[in-house]
Amino acid sequence: MKFTFWGVRGSIPSPGPRTVRYGGNTTCIEVRTDNDSLLIIDAGTGIFPLAQALVAAPKRPIEAHIFITHSHWDHIHGLPFFSPLFVPGTKVRLYGAAEPETGRDISHVVGVQLQPSYFPVSEAQLAATLDYRTLAVGEPVTVEDATVSNVLMGHPVTDLGYRIDCNGKSLFFTGDHEPMFNIYQAGHPEHCAFNDYMERHSSAIDELLQGVDALIVDCSYTREEYPSKVGWGHGTFDNAIAMALRCGARRLYCTHHEPTRSDDELEAVFADVMARHEGTLGELQVFLAYEGLEVTL
Repeated sequence: MKFTFWGVRGSIPSPGPRTVRYGGNTTCIEVRTDNDSLLIIDAGTGIFPLAQALVAAPKRPIEAHIFITHSHWDHIHGLPFFSPLFVPGTKVRLYGAAEPETGRDISHVVGVQLQPSYFPVSEAQLAATLDYRTLAVGEPVTVEDATVSNVLMGHPVTDLGYRIDCNGKSLFFTGDHEPMFNIYQAGHPEHCAFNDYMERHSSAIDELLQGVDALIVDCSYTREEYPSKVGWGHGTFDNAIAMALRCGARRLYCTHHEPTRSDDELEAVFADVMARHEGTLGELQVFLAYEGLEVTL
């Protein structure tokens, strides 16, 4: 199994000379199983260059399984530009959760995106076969020779973290994730109950990613930046390293880079984090994700 990063920025695309080394596209990860089945995690603007590569390749027809972590713009706004959707014979299955408050699922998200107010081509005009799979939290699915499991992450909207297992190798992507914190002050009647909920929630995450070969984590902020961002639904480099060590991950890939951070600033932040954790990582390897990085497990 192997995976490739096609988009590593968070929140909004940030192209330009300041981001040329790591890339300015938003989240998209291509996964190839051992039998070359195509799984895609998230459809940020990184899915556009991936689409161009797929259309240019000789393999036909294209069959893609796209797993959406959540419906915030930076994780879906490349989807209408996934050019295989306009190629006859293409088959695309789109996976995602439904919002518990409204019951609206991933098909609703696409329907809204393809309204005439937002995009000139309707779903009825797509040449590909497009179908949907609504996932329940904790429901594993089999895709060819891989198993895809999910768990609810920490974000202001329903956000599924995905683990993909294939013939003894595994990767996990958090999507957007902020470690849980108690929203009630000590002494509040709900404080203890929320602590219990946090413990169950965190344990479910840790259980799913135990021993994963590659852990891909939202590392938007530094520990100094985080206090002014509490509740925004994103994590820090330090929290990601703690997660990787706690769960026995072999490699950690830091992604969802802050869009205002230049490549030079990103490398400086990363160097500071690594220096602070020197001697504590054991066998854990830590990397900054960049567009075009391909990893074989």
